[in-house]
Amino acid sequence: MTTNIKYALERRRYVLMGAVIAIAFVFIARLFFLQVIDHEYKAWADSNAFLKKTLYPSRGMIYDRNDKLLVYNQPAYDVMLIMSEIQAFDTLDFCRTVGIARQQFDQRIAEIKDRRLNPGYSAYVPQRFMNQLSAQDYGILQEKLYKFPGFYIQNRTIREYEYPNAALVLGNIGQVNKQDIADDSYYVQGDDSGRSGVEHSYESVLRGQKGVEILLRDARGRIQGKYENGKYDLAPVSGKNLTLALDIELQSFGEQLMSNKVGSIVMIEPATGEILCLVSAPTYDPSILVGRQRGRNHAMLEADPLKPLFDRSVMGTYPPGSTFKAAMGLTLLSEGVITTETHYSCAGGYPPGGGKPKCHGHASPLSIIPALATSCNSFFCWGLREMLDNRRRYPTVQERLDRWRDLMRDMGFGRKLGLDLPNEKSGQIPNSRMYDRMHKGRWASSSVISLAIGQGEVLTTPVQLCNLAATIANRGFFYTPHIVQSIEGEAPDSAYVARNYTSINRDYYDIVSQGMRGAVTGGTCRGVALPYVDVCGKTGTAQTPFGKDNSIFIGFAPEKDTQVAIAVVVEHGGFGATVAVPIARLMLEKYFKGEIAPEHKYHEQYYTNLVILPRNVI
Repeated sequence: MTTNIKYALERRRYVLMGAVIAIAFVFIARLFFLQVIDHEYKAWADSNAFLKKTLYPSRGMIYDRNDKLLVYNQPAYDVMLIMSEIQAFDTLDFCRTVGIARQQFDQRIAEIKDRRLNPGYSAYVPQRFMNQLSAQDYGILQEKLYKFPGFYIQNRTIREYEYPNAALVLGNIGQVNKQDIADDSYYVQGDDSGRSGVEHSYESVLRGQKGVEILLRDARGRIQGKYENGKYDLAPVSGKNLTLALDIELQSFGEQLMSNKVGSIVMIEPATGEILCLVSAPTYDPSILVGRQRGRNHAMLEADPLKPLFDRSVMGTYPPGSTFKAAMGLTLLSEGVITTETHYSCAGGYPPGGGKPKCHGHASPLSIIPALATSCNSFFCWGLREMLDNRRRYPTVQERLDRWRDLMRDMGFGRKLGLDLPNEKSGQIPNSRMYDRMHKGRWASSSVISLAIGQGEVLTTPVQLCNLAATIANRGFFYTPHIVQSIEGEAPDSAYVARNYTSINRDYYDIVSQGMRGAVTGGTCRGVALPYVDVCGKTGTAQTPFGKDNSIFIGFAPEKDTQVAIAVVVEHGGFGATVAVPIARLMLEKYFKGEIAPEHKYHEQYYTNLVILPRNVI
């Protein structure tokens, strides 16, 4: 009996100990959940005692190469709310004060609470209700804020633009999306970031670092001042300033000349690779994508059939037409297909092709330098035929075409150059696999002869064409084109100070340069000649699937110790000499002289007012 009682007491003790341990485990697990896993509880606890206000830094300012201020900051005001602190208030009065409809109010509250749209939502954490109030609306709301418990004002800055130019270069600011937040812990719902242009490429430099201010609450939630006199506050760090290579005066003049046209103007300093001018037409005033009207204006630009948000200078891909003959000449010389003594005949067209492609009247036969000067189609068709049909060096036409492609890529075509702007396109230089698919493996030089004159499957961007001109000016190397000249307090990016050499002999560049100089002195682009500087150039008239041909020009000046390279593309402008050449001449005059001479003001006015738009838009 005694043994049984003793055994029962012993078992009861173990049961009690197990119960105590189980209860303790439950408490520990619950504490762990509340303190480590469930951030909502911590947010609630913190919000009762503290109000943590994010202090947003000033975004870095942007200057042009001549220290002219392009982009700066103005104060703006966001309406914030803490959902758990909202009490009954006059909703209609609030809506009238901030200038929205009741439906918009309800929709915004629903969006804030929707965890699919706002993954970081907590009723105890500040949420952005509305951004970028005007100073006038802010003043009105500030007077009434006591009527709307749970709402407060967050100071921010918005971008301000000194010039109505370079919108696509500078880019714009917009709210971050879920992917941005997932990719970078810096951002929370409602933050802004650069969405395009320099603002996007240099976001991490321009944005700075956020600060925080911790305010102490009393039992009724009223602010009592800074927690421990600001001991744990962090001051925001402003973003770094950027100096662009861009010359805003050149940029503005280029945009003026491209009014009512579609196309691009690119100007590069060959000695550095710095982009002096990057015009894409049509364009828009960057200030319209700032403030509460940003969404409406962005939608308007997106709906425009001329696509002003599309940066044609780095994203537009075009057949280069006869400007490509400069690259063809370098390729044929490098491969030993031709020398300066090689002559090909021309009978108003390429004879083996039945007179196609056609050619305009000039002396015949002729060698490489006059062929470039007169833009002879037949010469370069003969040259490409010789290269693709010659079995001595490479046994198959596929290998010979791929060698041609490699040299073109070496000169910067068919690949991205590495600009410091987003969305750069690579263009297209076809390879043998493309033609094997197109012709089921049975093709020859006659199948691809249009490549010789920059037609067929060749596509280039305006910045690639300008880079070709810069490479010829440098006699065989180029610096990666870039739009930012310097970042405040940082050393230059090594990617933009290294020379990119092609595999083509410098002597061949001298030959092509002579041909391009001859085109200006007595060939197809005499209209770009300037009396005070030796200009070298090459026109292009590129066929399009519909409408008139594209008018294209590339060039550089002076011929020696070159200061600037230029490319002009005017969609549906017709002959290269008709529109692209005179626009290039005006741009070069602006570059070298700083202004247009009085006797040339007529030309400036004429090409500014000239309208060249696609048929479906006119």
